Amino acid sequence: MYYVEISGLSKRYGTTTVFEDIQLGLKKGEFVTLLGPSGCGKSTLLRCLAGLTEADQGQIRVDGQDITHLAPQKRGIGMVFQHYALFPNMTVAENIAFGLKMLKCPAEEMARRVAEVIRQVELSNKEHHYPHELSGGQRQRVALARALVVEPRILLLDEPLSALDARIRRSLREEIRDIQSRLGLTTVFVTHDQEEALTLSDRIFVMNQGRIVQEGSAETIYTQPATEFVARFMGSYNLLAPTEAKQLLGLDLKGHLAIRPESIQLSEPGRSYPAHFAPVAAIIRQHQLLGNIIRYHVEAQGTTLLIDHLNRSADDLLPTGTQIAVLIDRQQMREVH
Repeated sequence: MYYVEISGLSKRYGTTTVFEDIQLGLKKGEFVTLLGPSGCGKSTLLRCLAGLTEADQGQIRVDGQDITHLAPQKRGIGMVFQHYALFPNMTVAENIAFGLKMLKCPAEEMARRVAEVIRQVELSNKEHHYPHELSGGQRQRVALARALVVEPRILLLDEPLSALDARIRRSLREEIRDIQSRLGLTTVFVTHDQEEALTLSDRIFVMNQGRIVQEGSAETIYTQPATEFVARFMGSYNLLAPTEAKQLLGLDLKGHLAIRPESIQLSEPGRSYPAHFAPVAAIIRQHQLLGNIIRYHVEAQGTTLLIDHLNRSADDLLPTGTQIAVLIDRQQMREVH
């Protein structure tokens, strides 16, 4: 039995369907991500779970309790928004304590809980600062602390890192995962960023046009996309049309052939390869340096392929126009529709 159960949930605005017949379950203490492009319904689904938006149909149950029509403040849910939503005239400590005041928490208990959560999110010595005196990452920590201090049974995070620069975003997502894991807090994270979803999640629900199109672990979602949409959305998959799959690999397919860039290797002289690696003649058209990876764009019989090659040394870089043999791992290929 799931700790959180959403069944048959639908939301419409007039004739526009935001999402329809959503079915999902969360285990207690699990970190789940709703991943999908803008406008797919993931944030509205989160708001329905929080009670900030009323669903038109369906049911939400938490720990066996039907909370579908329960007021937000009675749900035991904490939520962190994309743009912080802090009170500019309140200090860090006052912002964090706001929810506890609404719950009429005794002053001594309130002070203890605020001090504890400030320590957890590493904001010590910032208690008396105002939001305008903080960096973006610090303001988001305050928003996270405000959600945590009420000791919610579920934590909802709506694109909380998207307004931050890349370095701070990476650091803060690690902190969020660490805090969530230590507290054993059931968490739902909304993002359109594939890297965030893959890094943070126990499970991922991929959404498109108001429906969940695939659910699974990060490894499953990345290596075994169920549809052409998921393969395209999850990054840099090579997607070969049936005619290209036939020409390059002799395969008769009805759908597209999905091949990850790291599943194609550059042939190295003198090295032997397993029989399931299919050799294809190609020519290098361009390359991109992605830190420890070199991404080659090669042309093989009129088809462009992306190949991710480990960047071992600058001497290994192959110039544009180089004719090479590439090896496609047949065991890593997947037909998608």
